[in-house]
Amino acid sequence: MVMTTEGHAESKADALEERLVEFAVGVIPIANRLSESFAGRHIAGQIIRSGTSSAPNYAEARSAESRADFIHKLRIAIKELNETAIWLRVITKGNLLPGVPFSELIQECDELRRIIGASVRTARIRAMPGRPVPGNNK
Repeated sequence: MVMTTEGHAESKADALEERLVEFAVGVIPIANRLSESFAGRHIAGQIIRSGTSSAPNYAEARSAESRADFIHKLRIAIKELNETAIWLRVITKGNLLPGVPFSELIQECDELRRIIGASVRTARIRAMPGRPVPGNNK
């Protein structure tokens, strides 16, 4: 459990989901500012789709019907974060929003990808056949 600033207990999964929601919220103003040119409209549509979809994909993974379903949905969330990272680089290198700092959003995207990637690796290890199940003394 993680303690919130209000002193409430929050699971690590809840905290990660909240970070993904906050990340999605951070992408929205970027997309809104981009939509004034032809290229900007295209990139805005792409980044709004990829940048806001990792949170709902993670939420879906949390209620997965199987471990394979869980891994699959987490991998989709990572793919969407990967795409968002590329769009942020394109915006930065193309100087499409001069004076807008992206370093914090790019760093958060990288951290979220690493965290979810670690969850995928852990889930895969736990899914290995013949691996002892914790708490099962048979």
